[in-house]
Amino acid sequence: MDLHFLPAHRLARLVRDRKIGCLELLDLHLERVQRHDPVVNAVVVRDFEQARADAKAADNALGRGEVRGPLHGVPITVKESFDVAGLPTTWGRPDFAKNIAADDAEAVMRLRDAGAVVFGKTNVPTNLADWQTFNAIHGTTHNPWDPTRVPGGSSGGAAAALAAGMTALETGSDIGGSIRNPAHYCGVYGHKPTFGICSTRGQALPGFDVPQDISVIGPLARSPRDLEIALGLLAGPDPVDHVGWTFRLPKANFMDVDELRVAVMLDAPVAPVDREVSDRISEVARALAHAGADVSDRARPAIDLLESHRTFIRLLRGATCGALSDAVFAGQVERAARVSPGDDDYEAWMLRANTMTHREWHHWDEQRLRLRRAWAEFFEFWDVLICPAAASAAFHHDQKGERWERMIPVNGKPQPSTTQMFWAGLPGVANLPATVAPAGLTRGGLPVGVQIIGPQFGDLNCIAVAKILEKVHGGFVPPPGYE
Repeated sequence: MDLHFLPAHRLARLVRDRKIGCLELLDLHLERVQRHDPVVNAVVVRDFEQARADAKAADNALGRGEVRGPLHGVPITVKESFDVAGLPTTWGRPDFAKNIAADDAEAVMRLRDAGAVVFGKTNVPTNLADWQTFNAIHGTTHNPWDPTRVPGGSSGGAAAALAAGMTALETGSDIGGSIRNPAHYCGVYGHKPTFGICSTRGQALPGFDVPQDISVIGPLARSPRDLEIALGLLAGPDPVDHVGWTFRLPKANFMDVDELRVAVMLDAPVAPVDREVSDRISEVARALAHAGADVSDRARPAIDLLESHRTFIRLLRGATCGALSDAVFAGQVERAARVSPGDDDYEAWMLRANTMTHREWHHWDEQRLRLRRAWAEFFEFWDVLICPAAASAAFHHDQKGERWERMIPVNGKPQPSTTQMFWAGLPGVANLPATVAPAGLTRGGLPVGVQIIGPQFGDLNCIAVAKILEKVHGGFVPPPGYE
């Protein structure tokens, strides 16, 4: 595989073995940004000169025999929503166009401390609130597999940059699939950690410092080993908490594939899945079974899928409504008052959630606890559940109207784009980790990912299954034209 598509851990090994210099490796990636980003539009904030200075310093350190960490000299980008000292953090909002970060986010500091060279930031949708990536400041990001299609969101720029070989590793955030659906649409790996294990400090707009319910940060990469390394760096308490507690992820609870117990969910009445996607998940399940895993297409947690989805949307919108302006919130209150008691679609759920009382929130939090307990019981017998990350492969750009008004084709029928949030919320509402790994291509040549859901704090279960799949089914494949 070409140097620019090698996993980050292999690039780090080449640097440590003096097969390539840190500055040379950085310049290779910068050249690819200059060549390919005019089409993709992923790396929208650039800090090339500082990155060159950092790469030279990394070369000098290596010359003295100093290795800062497992990412020494590896060029990376971070999602635009993460603070990088001296660079803008806008979340795609024009009113924050001049918001310059004073310090690095905690995640950025940890990656730098591990030796990574940060050379830019990648594009996001406005307020990180879409499964496509466009905003009034930086424009639209395109999928390297087909520029007429979306790269996903909100970590769409991150996944697109990885797929095009413009960066070696990325950080994303995920509250409603924002790491997982871009990984799925762009054919890379992404991991949504267990809620609360990675500090979100510095991944917020001014005035919003309290960690957001459901929301997590996590890595995107071109290999599961890179996910494992990055998660090991990112996981751990916030600086406010670290004096009182430490954190250690438990190892995967299986040693080899013949000890692996896998449940498979290909579809759900709540959110029908396109056959092109479910067929790829079926192939993954067959590959695991052929390799020796115990695979069941009937095992399920004892939950009502519709109620799980309803609970997720209520808590999701309860978490995000704090960012609404006073004027927008007042409009939501007026619209919610007009919602009929019988209305049971996404818009009605959203309006009720955005304006619910704290007492109502407690009801949904109780529902979440019941879901968490049901999942915990399920994982006493099964190591992971594999399922789709989204209802379809990457869809065509559609920036008109509200999200719930936009349709995507699923088995030839229109489906509201918000319906596939079911697949994001399935683990999200219960605080569970989930890894997305490449699962193959559609007949039209678009990537499909498989979502691997594990028990709470079973992040390494998920990544271990992704490692197995890389061996028995295949891993990252570069998009045509970017070799």
